[in-house]
Amino acid sequence: MAGLRRFIERARHLRREQTNAESSLWQSLRNRKLARWKFRRQHPIDRFVVDFVCLDAKLVVEVDGATHSTDREVRHDQDRTRHIEACGFHVIRFSNAEIYEDLDGVIETILSELEQRVHL
Repeated sequence: MAGLRRFIERARHLRREQTNAESSLWQSLRNRKLARWKFRRQHPIDRFVVDFVCLDAKLVVEVDGATHSTDREVRHDQDRTRHIEACGFHVIRFSNAEIYEDLDGVIETILSELEQRVHL
């Protein structure tokens, strides 16, 4: 029980401290704005807190900042993705730059992934 409480507290902290890129993307995903799909932000899945998740489609959207660029961090992200996918989710990643420079393209990609997940 203490472990779950720790993840919930971590998720709440991350919601309060979201990055500008996460905030921009959240404005497009929240309140079923994206074709009526329900997203949650900073949601615990197993031992990880993911940036955004659509539970109905089992789609996780991760936003990677500059801290995700070293070999070690890339390996960590790959391990994290494998683990989350082993829990039955599909993970897609976007960089902060992609969100700042082409938010419409990011949204189109997410919508395309959602539509593909429905037809599985």
